[in-house]
Parts: sequence; C-alpha cells; structure tokens
Amino acid sequence: MSHPAPHPVAVRAAAVPARTKPSTYPEPFASRMAGREKRVLGDLFGLSHFGVNLVRLAAGSVSSLRHSHTRQDEFVYILEGSPTLHTDEGPTRLQPGDCAGFRAGTGNGHCLSNDTDRPVVYLEVGDRTPGDEGHYPDDDLRAVMGEGGWRFQHKDGTPYP
Repeated sequence: MSHPAPHPVAVRAAAVPARTKPSTYPEPFASRMAGREKRVLGDLFGLSHFGVNLVRLAAGSVSSLRHSHTRQDEFVYILEGSPTLHTDEGPTRLQPGDCAGFRAGTGNGHCLSNDTDRPVVYLEVGDRTPGDEGHYPDDDLRAVMGEGGWRFQHKDGTPYP
C-alpha cells in the first residue's frame, strides 16, 4: 500500500507561483524591491537546511538591498540575462552560466541589479543557520533571524514598525 508523498517529487520551477509578498523588508525599503519575483522552491520540497529560490528581475529592478550575513552562506547561478553584481570590490557584470558565492561572516555586502532592458533569471541558494543576522552597509537597517522569521531594526537597535 503506497502513501501519498507529503511533497512533490518534481515540479517545473517556472510554474511554481511567485511569492505573494514581494519583500519582507519594512518600508521604505520594501517598495525598492518592485520588479523582483521569487519562486520559493526549497520550501515546496520541505527542505529545512537550505533554501532555493528561482528569482526573476525585471528591467531596472534589484535582488535585494546590498547586504551580508553573519552565519548564512549564499550562492547565485545566472540562468538568463546580464545582471550586475555589487560587492565591496565594486560592480561586476555577470552572464548566463556565471555564479557567485558569499561566505558568511565576511561583511562583504552584495546584491544584483538589472540595468538592462531584458529580464534576469537566476537561482539563489542560502543555508538556514540559526542566529543569522543581516547587515546593510548602504541603508539604516539590520535584520535578526528569530522565531517566526526576520525582525528588522535600525542600526541603533530601534525596531521598525
């Protein structure tokens, strides 16, 4: 007797519905994520140690605020388009087939921007190490992972509403 699987065996990634909430950032930062669509793939399969997202950036949009993590490693693999990777080293143009990794604890902020007139599509992978914090060198923002997800604060520790 077989039992139905609690998660799908396989799916077409582009057919997974995009996340309905465009960003978990508080305002005034959330609206800066307009044009970004995330398809949360890892959760669909019940993955608990790392997350995987299929991300689409429309022309003129960005992946996130430039940030670094204290405990979470991240990795991106470009599938379509030519985004610009922004790090402490400056801008780097990426092409399909290029990848980049961001080791936890380095403090080197990163994000992707699409300054072209064509969409960018990439895979984003990050681990889920407890106690992670996000630091945003260009913005008055700090993120602390807690029960129920990210809590956002000003750099002085004052919480965002």
